[in-house]
Amino acid sequence: MKLSLAGALALGVVVSFGTAAYADPPGDPKAVKSEDGKYLDAQGDPTYNVKPDGTVDWYTFSGYRRYHSECHVCHGPNGAGSTYAPALKDSVKRFNYAEFAGIVIGGRPNGTSVMPSFADNKNASCYLNDLYVYLRALSTGAIPAGRPEKKEEKPKAFTEAETACMNAK
Repeated sequence: MKLSLAGALALGVVVSFGTAAYADPPGDPKAVKSEDGKYLDAQGDPTYNVKPDGTVDWYTFSGYRRYHSECHVCHGPNGAGSTYAPALKDSVKRFNYAEFAGIVIGGRPNGTSVMPSFADNKNASCYLNDLYVYLRALSTGAIPAGRPEKKEEKPKAFTEAETACMNAK
């Protein structure tokens, strides 16, 4: 299997932080730091930022878009699960970012079904943070199901990272 740049980076995160057997659950999702429109929790993991008027950060909105283009077919709309695959909005309550990234990039067996690897799918691998923060926001009730009505402007850093990842060989 040829591993994309995003896949290699995500796999490096998993190797650096451990595997599912040793992963700590995610911490408090409260944003304590912001870098170029990305929000991080106290552990340095990606998280969401929802303003009192319901405006979501760009990365949460992007996660909504990516989730509904790549993940909802198996995992159901809004991370609610299906008869085929588990509710990801519940799973991210147990998985920290490194574990989540490892599963998306590496795939894994799940009873009688299999979560395929998305390492070569740039629409998922280039947006791991976005997918995680969207599901994390759903899991805590910070956003309702459905398309977020209001979003922050797209940060320049997002466009630069997206271009670099999508054009990586």
